[in-house]
Amino acid sequence: MTTERDSGSKPVINESGIEVKTLYTAEDVDNSGGIEMVGNPGEYPFTRGIHPEMYRKRPWTMRQYTGFANAKKTNERFKYLIANGQTGLNVAFDLPTQIGLDTDDPMAVGEIGRVGMAVDTLQDFEIAFDGIDLEEITVSLTINGAAAVLIAMYLAMAEKSGYDISKLRGTAQNDILKEFIGRGTWIFPVEPSVKLVCDTIEYCANHAPKYTPVSVCGYHIRESGADPAEEMAYAFCIAKAYTDGALERGLDIDEFAGRLSFNFNIYGNIFEQVAKFRAGRGLWAKIMKEEYGAKNPRSMWLRMIAGGGGNGLYAEQPEVNIMRGAYYALIGALGGAQTMALCCYDEAYTIPSEFAQRLSLRTMQLLAEESGLCDTVDPLAGSYYVETLTNQMRERMEQIMAEVDAQGGIVKQVSEGVIQSRVSAGAYDTQRKILSGEIHKVGVNCYEMDEKEEHEPQYHPYDEVAAQKQIDATNAIKANRDQAEVDRALAKIKDDAESGTNVMPAIMEAVKAYATVGEITNKLTEVFGHYQEPIRF
Repeated sequence: MTTERDSGSKPVINESGIEVKTLYTAEDVDNSGGIEMVGNPGEYPFTRGIHPEMYRKRPWTMRQYTGFANAKKTNERFKYLIANGQTGLNVAFDLPTQIGLDTDDPMAVGEIGRVGMAVDTLQDFEIAFDGIDLEEITVSLTINGAAAVLIAMYLAMAEKSGYDISKLRGTAQNDILKEFIGRGTWIFPVEPSVKLVCDTIEYCANHAPKYTPVSVCGYHIRESGADPAEEMAYAFCIAKAYTDGALERGLDIDEFAGRLSFNFNIYGNIFEQVAKFRAGRGLWAKIMKEEYGAKNPRSMWLRMIAGGGGNGLYAEQPEVNIMRGAYYALIGALGGAQTMALCCYDEAYTIPSEFAQRLSLRTMQLLAEESGLCDTVDPLAGSYYVETLTNQMRERMEQIMAEVDAQGGIVKQVSEGVIQSRVSAGAYDTQRKILSGEIHKVGVNCYEMDEKEEHEPQYHPYDEVAAQKQIDATNAIKANRDQAEVDRALAKIKDDAESGTNVMPAIMEAVKAYATVGEITNKLTEVFGHYQEPIRF
């Protein structure tokens, strides 16, 4: 394998398919579209940032992704991170919870609490957030297929704890369309799944207007094989689908658009990623203003969390991932993210340890406190290269979005498996290039070490004791709750699903009665059915 960069002047093409020149001048900026979309931070089109002072006023929120075993152990990790300076929580749920299974379901065996916190009933939320000030520390729920249920649990837990949910801030990922494209934790078919997302948007607009019910997630689309321009373009197509659904409910664009947020990825070429975010902010503002007629500037903001690119990490020489993570955090800061969740160096092969999470948190803190990144807004603005690339990335995103619209729209293309097929082909092509050495990955296909020199990875053990405690706790809840109340609430969920009514009020009543995630999901499945993935050749 190669151990150094190949010499010569062969063309350099970035991941989005844009050729990178050896030298950029003012002429390149003009030829790519000029500086019309640059503007000032805090002003339309927000290319340079959605706030006038950005990090000069307040650094990005540091929101490490965490959760494992049961609610008690997750609560302990939450408090550990907060004690070490974390300023927001980002909750991971185990696979059974993500797909609407209770821990006593036979399909959950071996997966309870493995890759996130197990949740069955409202009690789990009460334990997980015990002793945490939900006004001081905002919470992001990384949940999609079962999002309506988990959002209801979070709001019900907050109400029971004495919070006014009309003032409660927080975020749920709740982006089911990207699940069909990327991660695969779907439950229901595409159309009823989108309806559930719109149910949560409508419910929150009316009852929890400061809560963000959707964080459109280009992150996982990128992780699944999309290039940076596709990541943004597909995310915007998805966001438009949810926006259209909310408008069909009779909501005004400025009633809810300001509470939409986005989750994007930050691994790869530094300049391409920074240009991606700058271009995306301007394009989203343009879409909201010109296509949807938004009047409130907040409705035009690209509010985003930048996630630290787990797909860019490798099990080979895992310590190198520490440096990769630092560069990802640099990208997030230079790109103007409001929130960052930085991947941990051991994430390529295990659940992050306390040490690894603290190291990632310290990386972000170092950038905020020591590097000068908070001193001035959008420090790369005016670079011939960055401004040219920003214009080129915006044009590429618009081209991709136009192609999706011309072929029937994102919901149709996801239902038919078109986007999934395209993204999977991208993943295959990238992996082929890594295996061949065409794409260099330090420690993987260049600068390798002898296997005897490698450190033995430390894996996170599966906690069977914690899993059994979770099952026992849920059984105790079932034995002591008012079963008649639970049955009435579950019947109402089914009735509302059949009639097309917003199911969120009924789900709220069910979780308050301590109905389980699985019981609620089963009632919805009786009406909506299960998603069957289309096979394309």
